[in-house]
Amino acid sequence: RPKPLRTVVAWRGRAEWDQVMVGLYCGDSRLQQDALDRVSAWKSRYGPKMPLAVDSTAELIRCKVLDSSGRLKSNELILSYGLALVRFVNLITERKQKIVSIPLRQLAREVDIPVWVVDLRHELTHGKLPRLALCRKGCDVVLEWLRKVYWNRQLGNNLCEEDEDEEEEQEEMEANAGLGSDAWE
Repeated sequence: RPKPLRTVVAWRGRAEWDQVMVGLYCGDSRLQQDALDRVSAWKSRYGPKMPLAVDSTAELIRCKVLDSSGRLKSNELILSYGLALVRFVNLITERKQKIVSIPLRQLAREVDIPVWVVDLRHELTHGKLPRLALCRKGCDVVLEWLRKVYWNRQLGNNLCEEDEDEEEEQEEMEANAGLGSDAWE
Protein backbone atom coordinates (compact mmCIF):
# COMPACT_ATOMS: atom_id res chain seq x y z
CA ARG A 1 0.00 0.00 0.00
CA PRO A 2 1.36 3.47 -0.83
CA LYS A 3 2.58 5.67 1.99
CA PRO A 4 0.24 8.57 2.78
CA LEU A 5 1.37 11.98 1.63
CA ARG A 6 3.11 13.92 4.36
CA THR A 7 2.20 17.51 5.11
CA VAL A 8 4.64 20.00 6.56
CA VAL A 9 3.20 21.85 9.54
CA ALA A 10 4.47 24.81 11.54
CA TRP A 11 4.42 23.13 14.95
CA ARG A 12 7.09 20.74 16.17
CA GLY A 13 4.75 17.94 17.06
CA ARG A 14 1.63 16.86 18.87
CA ALA A 15 2.89 17.93 22.28
CA GLU A 16 3.50 21.51 21.14
CA TRP A 17 0.08 21.65 19.47
CA ASP A 18 -1.67 20.40 22.62
CA GLN A 19 0.36 22.75 24.85
CA VAL A 20 -0.69 25.77 22.75
CA MET A 21 -4.34 24.69 22.79
CA VAL A 22 -4.33 24.33 26.56
CA GLY A 23 -2.45 27.63 26.93
CA LEU A 24 -4.93 29.53 24.79
CA TYR A 25 -7.92 28.32 26.79
CA CYS A 26 -6.42 28.23 30.30
CA GLY A 27 -7.54 31.70 31.45
CA ASP A 28 -4.08 32.67 32.78
CA SER A 29 -2.95 35.79 30.87
CA ARG A 30 0.73 34.90 31.10
CA LEU A 31 0.23 31.39 29.74
CA GLN A 32 -2.14 32.71 27.10
CA GLN A 33 0.50 35.20 25.99
CA ASP A 34 3.05 32.38 25.72
CA ALA A 35 0.58 30.43 23.55
CA LEU A 36 -0.07 33.54 21.42
CA ASP A 37 3.69 33.97 20.91
CA ARG A 38 3.91 30.35 19.77
CA VAL A 39 0.99 30.86 17.33
CA SER A 40 2.78 33.96 15.97
CA ALA A 41 5.85 31.80 15.34
CA TRP A 42 3.69 29.23 13.58
CA LYS A 43 2.14 31.95 11.47
CA SER A 44 5.56 33.24 10.42
CA ARG A 45 6.50 29.71 9.30
CA TYR A 46 3.15 28.68 7.83
CA GLY A 47 1.84 31.96 6.41
CA PRO A 48 -1.47 31.69 4.59
CA LYS A 49 -1.68 27.95 5.25
CA MET A 50 -2.36 28.61 8.94
CA PRO A 51 -5.67 26.97 9.88
CA LEU A 52 -8.39 29.60 10.10
CA ALA A 53 -9.57 28.25 13.45
CA VAL A 54 -6.11 28.71 14.97
CA ASP A 55 -5.83 32.23 13.60
CA SER A 56 -9.32 33.23 14.80
CA THR A 57 -8.77 31.71 18.23
CA ALA A 58 -5.49 33.59 18.62
CA GLU A 59 -7.06 36.92 17.63
CA LEU A 60 -9.93 36.49 20.08
CA ILE A 61 -7.63 35.39 22.92
CA ARG A 62 -5.37 38.36 22.16
CA CYS A 63 -8.39 40.61 22.75
CA LYS A 64 -9.08 38.96 26.10
CA VAL A 65 -5.43 39.34 27.16
CA LEU A 66 -5.48 43.02 26.19
CA ASP A 67 -8.76 43.44 28.04
CA SER A 68 -7.43 41.89 31.24
CA SER A 69 -4.28 44.04 31.09
CA GLY A 70 -6.29 47.21 31.63
CA ARG A 71 -4.13 49.09 29.11
CA LEU A 72 -6.89 49.87 26.62
CA LYS A 73 -9.89 52.14 26.94
CA SER A 74 -13.41 50.80 26.45
CA ASN A 75 -13.73 52.11 22.87
CA GLU A 76 -10.35 50.61 21.90
CA LEU A 77 -11.43 47.24 23.31
CA ILE A 78 -14.72 47.38 21.38
CA LEU A 79 -12.76 47.97 18.18
CA SER A 80 -10.31 45.17 18.99
CA TYR A 81 -13.03 42.64 19.82
CA GLY A 82 -15.05 43.91 16.88
CA LEU A 83 -12.32 43.32 14.33
CA ALA A 84 -11.69 39.79 15.64
CA LEU A 85 -15.41 38.96 15.58
CA VAL A 86 -15.96 40.42 12.10
CA ARG A 87 -12.98 38.47 10.75
CA PHE A 88 -14.23 35.26 12.37
CA VAL A 89 -17.72 35.50 10.85
CA ASN A 90 -16.37 36.58 7.47
CA LEU A 91 -13.73 33.85 7.31
CA ILE A 92 -16.00 30.97 8.27
CA THR A 93 -18.68 31.99 5.81
CA GLU A 94 -16.41 33.07 2.96
CA ARG A 95 -15.98 29.68 1.26
CA LYS A 96 -19.69 29.01 1.05
CA GLN A 97 -20.33 32.55 -0.14
CA LYS A 98 -18.11 31.94 -3.17
CA ILE A 99 -20.26 29.03 -4.25
CA VAL A 100 -23.60 30.83 -4.06
CA SER A 101 -24.77 33.98 -2.29
CA ILE A 102 -26.40 32.87 0.96
CA PRO A 103 -27.42 35.20 3.81
CA LEU A 104 -24.90 35.15 6.68
CA ARG A 105 -27.65 34.39 9.19
CA GLN A 106 -28.51 31.20 7.30
CA LEU A 107 -24.85 30.16 7.08
CA ALA A 108 -24.47 30.79 10.81
CA ARG A 109 -27.43 28.53 11.56
CA GLU A 110 -25.94 25.80 9.36
CA VAL A 111 -22.73 25.73 11.40
CA ASP A 112 -24.43 26.29 14.80
CA ILE A 113 -23.21 29.82 15.39
CA PRO A 114 -25.84 31.89 17.22
CA VAL A 115 -27.55 34.30 14.84
CA TRP A 116 -27.02 37.14 17.31
CA VAL A 117 -23.24 36.83 16.68
CA VAL A 118 -23.90 37.55 12.98
CA ASP A 119 -26.13 40.45 14.02
CA LEU A 120 -23.29 41.72 16.24
CA ARG A 121 -20.93 41.48 13.26
CA HIS A 122 -23.45 43.48 11.22
CA GLU A 123 -23.64 46.21 13.89
CA LEU A 124 -19.85 46.36 14.12
CA THR A 125 -19.56 46.68 10.36
CA HIS A 126 -22.51 48.86 9.43
CA GLY A 127 -24.10 50.34 12.53
CA LYS A 128 -23.41 52.01 15.82
CA LEU A 129 -20.70 50.35 17.89
CA PRO A 130 -22.19 47.94 20.45
CA ARG A 131 -21.43 47.94 24.16
CA LEU A 132 -18.20 46.35 25.37
CA ALA A 133 -20.14 43.77 27.40
CA LEU A 134 -21.81 42.49 24.23
CA CYS A 135 -18.44 42.25 22.44
CA ARG A 136 -17.01 40.30 25.38
CA LYS A 137 -19.97 37.94 25.35
CA GLY A 138 -19.63 37.48 21.58
CA CYS A 139 -15.95 36.67 22.02
CA ASP A 140 -16.72 34.08 24.72
CA VAL A 141 -19.43 32.42 22.60
CA VAL A 142 -17.20 32.25 19.53
CA LEU A 143 -14.25 30.91 21.54
CA GLU A 144 -16.49 28.20 22.98
CA TRP A 145 -17.71 27.38 19.47
CA LEU A 146 -14.10 27.13 18.24
CA ARG A 147 -13.21 24.93 21.20
CA LYS A 148 -16.11 22.58 20.55
CA VAL A 149 -15.96 22.46 16.75
CA TYR A 150 -12.21 22.60 16.17
CA TRP A 151 -9.93 22.30 19.19
CA ASN A 152 -11.74 19.49 21.06
CA ARG A 153 -11.84 17.53 17.83
CA GLN A 154 -8.07 17.88 17.61
CA LEU A 155 -7.61 16.93 21.25
CA GLY A 156 -9.88 13.94 20.76
CA ASN A 157 -7.45 12.62 18.18
CA ASN A 158 -4.82 12.57 20.91
CA LEU A 159 -6.86 10.16 23.02
CA CYS A 160 -5.94 7.15 20.92
CA GLU A 161 -4.84 3.68 21.96
CA GLU A 162 -1.51 3.57 23.75
CA ASP A 163 0.04 1.05 21.36
CA GLU A 164 -0.19 3.47 18.40
CA ASP A 165 3.34 4.52 17.52
CA GLU A 166 4.56 8.13 17.25
CA GLU A 167 4.80 8.09 13.44
CA GLU A 168 1.10 7.24 13.09
CA GLU A 169 0.21 10.03 15.53
CA GLN A 170 2.30 12.51 13.55
CA GLU A 171 0.64 11.45 10.27
CA GLU A 172 -2.78 11.91 11.86
CA MET A 173 -1.80 15.35 13.12
CA GLU A 174 -0.50 16.36 9.71
CA ALA A 175 -3.71 15.18 8.07
CA ASN A 176 -5.71 17.29 10.53
CA ALA A 177 -3.61 20.34 9.71
CA GLY A 178 -5.70 20.73 6.61
CA LEU A 179 -8.82 21.30 8.73
CA GLY A 180 -8.06 25.00 8.83
CA SER A 181 -9.13 26.02 5.37
CA ASP A 182 -11.84 23.57 4.44
CA ALA A 183 -13.18 22.34 7.78
CA TRP A 184 -15.75 25.09 7.92
CA GLU A 185 -17.74 23.55 5.09
